[in-house]
Amino acid sequence: MRPLIVVALVAASAVAPALRVRAQSAGAPGRDAAVPFKVGERLTYDVTWSTFLVAGTAYATVAARVDGGGAPAYHLIADGRPIPLLQRLYNVYYKMESMLDTVTLLPQRTSLYSEERAGKRLANTRFDRPKQKAIFELDDAGTPLKNEFDVPPQVQDGLAAIYVLRAMNFKAGDRVSLPVADDGNLYTVQADPAALEQVRVPLGTMEAWRVNVSVVDAAGKPAVSDAVVWYSTDARRLPIKLQGKLPVGHFVLVLREVGQAP
Repeated sequence: MRPLIVVALVAASAVAPALRVRAQSAGAPGRDAAVPFKVGERLTYDVTWSTFLVAGTAYATVAARVDGGGAPAYHLIADGRPIPLLQRLYNVYYKMESMLDTVTLLPQRTSLYSEERAGKRLANTRFDRPKQKAIFELDDAGTPLKNEFDVPPQVQDGLAAIYVLRAMNFKAGDRVSLPVADDGNLYTVQADPAALEQVRVPLGTMEAWRVNVSVVDAAGKPAVSDAVVWYSTDARRLPIKLQGKLPVGHFVLVLREVGQAP
């Protein structure tokens, strides 16, 4: 079972039209693209799942600006755990990381670490942009797997793209289609900025764009249904609420706090 925070972020990333974002926000060669987030930013979400009013807590953090492998990158981290009651019933922890190039706003590499019950799993994906390839490596219970597959030039990963999305301006009536590589698979995501709404979250009531999202796999089968993401209209362009339906139930993430990483 995929983690709620990762699934939600993958669904949200679908709305990131990389070509438009790059044209709008990237500066001259070698200059960082303009972004509305800063190093040290930490977003805290309450996670609701099915009948559990608060099923867990999730975090999205801009941990550092580092050399991601020959070029500067933002080190992005998303992780989450269920509340203690659910943790006792089903021990689980997920952590997703991405290195987002500060100039092109395209991910250099990404990883997903998971613990479920007594099992541990680590998946890494590296993007070879000149060759338009993704190199996926998986270590699942000591069983290694390596797979290389073709990807489009502007492919994103689930975590990086949600930050890229914050660098663009929405318009009602836009329709965006974007390839997203996630856990060794390529998805097609379509997003429709629908309307401006007043959204109440623990952080307060904020004006936000409602963006309807659909995600399908390579066979055209829906991966997430009834997905919606709300992005604030202020200068920070925060993803303040995410929701959708999965085979395991309905999830909602709401922003509780904007703070600094410890």
